[in-house]
Amino acid sequence: MNICVYGSANEEIDISFRKAGERLGKAMADAGHALIFGGGASGMMGAVARGVRSGGGKIIGISPEFFNVDGTLFEDCTEMIYTVDMRSRKEKLEDMADAFIVTPGGIGTMDEFFETMSLKQLRIIKKPLVIFNVNGFYDNLVSLLDNSTKLKFLGENDTKLFYVSDDENMIIEYLE
Repeated sequence: MNICVYGSANEEIDISFRKAGERLGKAMADAGHALIFGGGASGMMGAVARGVRSGGGKIIGISPEFFNVDGTLFEDCTEMIYTVDMRSRKEKLEDMADAFIVTPGGIGTMDEFFETMSLKQLRIIKKPLVIFNVNGFYDNLVSLLDNSTKLKFLGENDTKLFYVSDDENMIIEYLE
């Protein structure tokens, strides 16, 4: 299975997040799954890629050409695909993925999560979507979505469009 992982590229995040990312990547590789990701060398992206590499798994980076500068991209990708911009990168990630995992991240990660959730709601994408809730990072987001459902801004089945777990092994089990 090709699993697209979204997440922070910031190396300044707490080490506990990066260690969780490495465990997730290792669990993916151990289960025989490939990583499809934005190609970043740092933060959660780099951590998951290092975990996949440590397990001998396949790593496919997809990045806009303008990120191809020293130290920005993960150098040990099995394959690196370059796009002209961020929009075409997201489209390529969506097309190549069989499933999506959202790890802790910032604006870009939130954008990717909400776009994927929206595409699932519209039944354009029918692939699993998982939130990797490391250290309760996404507790407030899940609460917001639950409250939005309670107040009828979301349909009662919309929060069933994704699975939430802080355990990488449960995530792999869910995806399989």
